[in-house]
Amino acid sequence: MSSSPSPLLSARGSRLALLVVGLCWLAVLFDGLDMFIYGSVLPHLLETRTFGLTADQAGDLGSYATFGMLVGALVAGTIADRIGRKKLMVSCVTLFSLASGACALADSVTVFGLGRTLAGVGLGGLLPTAISMVSDYAPRGRGAIVIGLLMTAHHAGGILSAYVAKWLIDPVGWRAAFWVCVLPLLFAPVLAKLLPESLSFLVAKGRGEEARALAERYDVEVPAARTGGAGDRWTNLANLFRGNEWIQTLLYWVASFGGLLLVYGVATWLPTLMRAEGYELGSALSFVVVFNLGGIVGMLVAGRAADRFGAPRVSALWFALTAAGVFLLSIHMDMTVTMIVVFFTGVFLNSAQTMIYATVSIRSDADNRATAVGWTSGMGRFGAVFGPWLGGQLLASGYGDWGFTAFAIAGVSSMVFIGIAALRSPQQTATGSERELVAAH
Repeated sequence: MSSSPSPLLSARGSRLALLVVGLCWLAVLFDGLDMFIYGSVLPHLLETRTFGLTADQAGDLGSYATFGMLVGALVAGTIADRIGRKKLMVSCVTLFSLASGACALADSVTVFGLGRTLAGVGLGGLLPTAISMVSDYAPRGRGAIVIGLLMTAHHAGGILSAYVAKWLIDPVGWRAAFWVCVLPLLFAPVLAKLLPESLSFLVAKGRGEEARALAERYDVEVPAARTGGAGDRWTNLANLFRGNEWIQTLLYWVASFGGLLLVYGVATWLPTLMRAEGYELGSALSFVVVFNLGGIVGMLVAGRAADRFGAPRVSALWFALTAAGVFLLSIHMDMTVTMIVVFFTGVFLNSAQTMIYATVSIRSDADNRATAVGWTSGMGRFGAVFGPWLGGQLLASGYGDWGFTAFAIAGVSSMVFIGIAALRSPQQTATGSERELVAAH
């Protein structure tokens, strides 16, 4: 039996574990910067008719990135199982940084769209990988907290994107904003040098001794070996449709589709739609900052609200409040009032989607929980592709003033479907599912 680590070693291990969390937080910050930068520069691209860009083409470009994210999220697990999560994280940061360079150099919509698609692949692969890494190296008893903190990095990246656009577009031009998104390329070697390999990967590859040595050094626990293979996964998927379960499954999927349509539709089009409402570009970008500040607050409070009132109730209420806030944004109001509405819309919007995954988790059998959450997220990501496209089509057709209303309708639909699904299914006991809930987002 190995002896317990000394207090000195334990303290050092905790600091090393926090270093891993910090590195992953920075990686997700850069992920958020790259994700939100397109929406932040989009009003300028449309007003200057860069590449002869039209509103419907702008919507297509927004969807290219979210389609790339869908692909990245789907293949990330398989690639990580082959090369390890550390190498995958470094590869994802490298990919979306270089892809942003392609956008900065682009001389046509086609090249720009290719750059955004490739960036999306890297963005989609990074977040679930970073969450898995943080789950392995979170200080003892702090797993849920550090994952919640990690998710704030994405919104911090959104805030940074707005400031980059405000500071650089007028004096230097929009391309400079994408050159800033290339800078994380310098961070990739830092990740490669300082980030340890995922403990889960080492255990899965039979490198138990190496995993135990790292776990002792970082003062964390060795994760249990995964059991089950592809056959189990397909069986679990089939279980989602047994008997009347197919109704429940489809309700969750449609709610997730509407939720991510709303999340990425608003994330892409918020500055442009606010410009269409008559606000100056600087004010429109300030809304992005306030929206993401609300997102950070929402991530920190949603879990507490769910613990007290239940995830299904919180999800339904959050979507109702989000829909109300998004609808109010279609009305030109006093700047202070608008800022308040944008802030609370940010509070409720992103965490409402996370609460869908929490609802699916607590209403699913324990053996089927990860499959149910994963597929709910996967189907929802088609909404993430559809949302930016829808905003572009409405603007191109002369119905831009209906953009916020359309997104509000998506929020109402998610509220209705998640509410019906919750009423139809008894609650199960959910334990140890923080990773799958947040990774789904």
